[in-house]
Amino acid sequence: MSKVILIVIYSAIGLSAGCGGEWQPEAQSQAQSTDSQPSAGSEAKPETKPAPQTPIAIKKAELGDDDPWNPEWDKLIEQSLPADLLSSKRERQVRDLCPRFNQMSEVDRRAFWAYFFQALAGAEAGLEPTTNVRHSDPEVAVIDPVTRRIARQEGLLQLAYMDSQRYGCDFDFEKDKALLEHDPERTILQPKNNLECGIKVLDKQLIANHQTLLSKSSYWVTLRPGGLSFAVFVKQLANMPAACGVSRFGHKSSEATSKPAPEAGNQPKGEDKAAAPEQPAEANKATSGGAPGAGAH
Repeated sequence: MSKVILIVIYSAIGLSAGCGGEWQPEAQSQAQSTDSQPSAGSEAKPETKPAPQTPIAIKKAELGDDDPWNPEWDKLIEQSLPADLLSSKRERQVRDLCPRFNQMSEVDRRAFWAYFFQALAGAEAGLEPTTNVRHSDPEVAVIDPVTRRIARQEGLLQLAYMDSQRYGCDFDFEKDKALLEHDPERTILQPKNNLECGIKVLDKQLIANHQTLLSKSSYWVTLRPGGLSFAVFVKQLANMPAACGVSRFGHKSSEATSKPAPEAGNQPKGEDKAAAPEQPAEANKATSGGAPGAGAH
């Protein structure tokens, strides 16, 4: 009788261990297997490729700058692009710079945008992440509502703290005001924050405002055809990715400069209004001397 009782007790203990008790080797093994699996919501990063170097990057390297344009910035740009900027619907808006955009693979479209932002950073800031400028032109010498001072254009793409309000950029003036003016730790000067903000600005120009890439209403003066700043930008287009085909600005320039555009004070121009009709790009064709037919100033 006692043997029967012992057998019943041991059986009960075994069942308890298998139903929420401490010893569950099979359940533990299954949990470990599940943990090792990638989460269902994770997405693979898009394929990228390095963009060519702009003339200014090549020139700076020749002068001893070991890293004028960090290739990781290409990857950052290419992985941060929204689907709208990669759509074949953008062909009309970018064809002055990239005539074959509609026929290109997604990887090549990403590389085009990486080169575009490198050229823009070359024209705006000489590829220097800690560059900042305060302009005296009344059009751009406005009070920044974030800093409550006359706005400065800062970083690779010459942006302002007010862009954190207008475009949702990751700039933190409260943190930055305790740092030195050219401290690379300032959020507005960090290439990641500055370049990602530039993508948001451009996305609004092309998608929300339905403007072309080269527009008289662009945020960046360097993208407004006809001025001296535009001529500086055009010089950086000489090494456009081959997949784009030959654009009207894709000529080789022997005048690549390491200086940023002389008048590059950036503000969105009438972006809350209906987009003004674009000026014909033919008026800005490059001359045989390697610079576009920029208007006199």
